[in-house]
Amino acid sequence: MAETEEDQEKWPSYTMLEERMRRIYFRFYKETYRKSKIDRKNKELIAIAASLGFSCEGCLDGHIEKALQYGASEDEISESIAIAMGVAAASVVDQTDRVAERLKLKHFE
Repeated sequence: MAETEEDQEKWPSYTMLEERMRRIYFRFYKETYRKSKIDRKNKELIAIAASLGFSCEGCLDGHIEKALQYGASEDEISESIAIAMGVAAASVVDQTDRVAERLKLKHFE
């Protein structure tokens, strides 16, 4: 997979990886989007939530664009975002349980 200058401009974050590693990554990435039991629209909705969870702005932009291309509605994208928010909030609550345990507190019980 020889890269063009256009590829490098589009994916500047990949310039720190040697070409062999980029090929491995892109093969893996392509494999995750192959035809399977989860249709492409839903894969893109999952990817939107994951992009938010991992703070990947470039990923988010691309997956929103692809989700729309594969027929996702704005309401479906909004719901994916709400699910990501819920999981993020739950992760904070989980950590507060650990803090309470370490401090041996049951502050609002």
